[in-house]
Amino acid sequence: MSERRIAVLPEGIANKIAAGEVIQRPASVIKELLENSLDAGATSVVVVVKEGGKKLIQVTDDGIGMDERDAVTSFLRHATSKIATYDDLQAIQTFGFRGEALASIAAVAQVSMKTRREEDEAAVVVKIEGEGDPRVTREGRERGTTISVQNLFFNVPARRKFLKSVATEFHHVYDEVHHVAISKQDLALQFVSDDETIFHLRPGSLEQRLLDVFGQRQFDALLPMEESNELVKVHGYIGKPGFGHKTRQHQFVFLNGRFIINRTINHAVYSAYEHLLDKGTFPFFLLFLKIDPRRVDVNVHPSKLEAKFDDEQGLYRIIASAVRRCLSEAGAVPALTLGGNEGEPGAIGLRFTPRQFSWPQEDFTRPPSAPGGLRVDTATGEILPSGTSIAARLLSDESRQDRPPIVGIPGVDSSRETEKPDLSEISLLWQLHNKYILSQIRNGLMIVDQHVAHERVLYERAVRRFSTAMRNTQQVLFPRPLELPADDFGLLSELLPHFVLLGFDINPFGRNTVLVEGLPPDVRVGAEEKIVTEILGLYKENRQHGPMDVRDNLAKSFACRSAIKAGDPLSEQEMRSLLAQLFETEMPYVCPHGRPIVLRISIGELDRRFGRTD
Repeated sequence: MSERRIAVLPEGIANKIAAGEVIQRPASVIKELLENSLDAGATSVVVVVKEGGKKLIQVTDDGIGMDERDAVTSFLRHATSKIATYDDLQAIQTFGFRGEALASIAAVAQVSMKTRREEDEAAVVVKIEGEGDPRVTREGRERGTTISVQNLFFNVPARRKFLKSVATEFHHVYDEVHHVAISKQDLALQFVSDDETIFHLRPGSLEQRLLDVFGQRQFDALLPMEESNELVKVHGYIGKPGFGHKTRQHQFVFLNGRFIINRTINHAVYSAYEHLLDKGTFPFFLLFLKIDPRRVDVNVHPSKLEAKFDDEQGLYRIIASAVRRCLSEAGAVPALTLGGNEGEPGAIGLRFTPRQFSWPQEDFTRPPSAPGGLRVDTATGEILPSGTSIAARLLSDESRQDRPPIVGIPGVDSSRETEKPDLSEISLLWQLHNKYILSQIRNGLMIVDQHVAHERVLYERAVRRFSTAMRNTQQVLFPRPLELPADDFGLLSELLPHFVLLGFDINPFGRNTVLVEGLPPDVRVGAEEKIVTEILGLYKENRQHGPMDVRDNLAKSFACRSAIKAGDPLSEQEMRSLLAQLFETEMPYVCPHGRPIVLRISIGELDRRFGRTD
């Protein structure tokens, strides 16, 4: 007879294994106990921790309480009052529902529960340690429940050894209490750590709660937003473009009151900020989503931190559009103060509408063309030479008033005009170190980075070519063969239809070699090899930062490599032309990669620096 190899685990070991999924650190205990208090209808909660929760976690609420039978049963695995049938599981509206929290906590800690209902004369006290049986006594207390958890992982030394420092564990505990503080504005909440009150919040409005939690300075940097349709109701706040952070810590999404982490929602918000934040900077956002529970699955993560939606693409579009529309009411030219926190923060009074772009189906409709690299003026029908100098490229009619509109994301108001400076008022222009354009304006000095300004112009021009499938190419007199590494040749072959729309005329010419026969008007003849290889290189570099739309990535790469460079001298006519085209773009104040294009120093700031009082 063969030796038996498969056996059912003892209940104590099974509970410890299960506890490893649900209870990872003191913050996990806090989360589960707070959710139980909220499900019990608590209007006031007090959280007390010692040594970051490693020594003591205590949560006291004024909820409905339990009788003796329910109090003892609540420590059994899969004991819950939240669901009874499969249909209940399909429309969960409570925070807890699995019946694993108290059983998992009791398996790895010393736990005491004191609970009383309104109609009971005394409170039930249940004490349990690890695998031991519960001990039940009676004491006096008001209605509600207090659960104390001491010496977490006292019977699992390996798990306790992997807990971090007190400061680190406190940080995670704070995050959990912080989430409840934000999401439940009608809850009185007190948080005490090592006998020090961290905060004591009274019930109030969302605005008041955010002021209490974040402070006036951060609250002033937030923009309210709201969106409602048949799929989702969204409200909350997003940070102004200048209110970026170096970490994702200030990002909050609450689904039907539950804090969740969802990449789809996060990416939808990021997409709206794409051109407004520096690389490595993350936006602040606080979003409350209300969705029919039947359209959401919150049972996909042991700690209930994730959720699946039946229409993630629809949710992505709605949130991205709502954030863009909110941002369209904000943002201005960055103001430059010469050190310190004084001066006039804010803007020149100009506003922009940050818009993203969608890509319609290609029909490859082409405008009239002329032989020999000549251009046809679409407004007059006049045949014009496609010059190759910087001035000719900047003055190209393709970027003037006859251009077709850019197709915007649905839901974004594309009719709103962007306020722009009156360029006719600019009488003086200087080029500083062949890098910056300086101009006197009505209330101070405007400084423009010529490279990123031209990059913005070329980026939107490339986007427009993609959107309209209108090709404009200047043929080169002597086609140039270009040999590429195998991987670059493969990438170029993949992107060739998009290169064609940009204005390139490139054809295969043997193994890993192409023949460049035409270029966009924005590219100097003779730079064929350099521009193609640099675009491919930058395209691959951009792709490493995360998923990007192919055409958007290519438009950015093309614009960056084709724009005039720092060090290129410009005539006054070229500077004026560049400024005119810049302020005809959809977003003249930020380059495609998020760098500022325009800065200004107010006359008040200059007066202050020179000590003028008149």
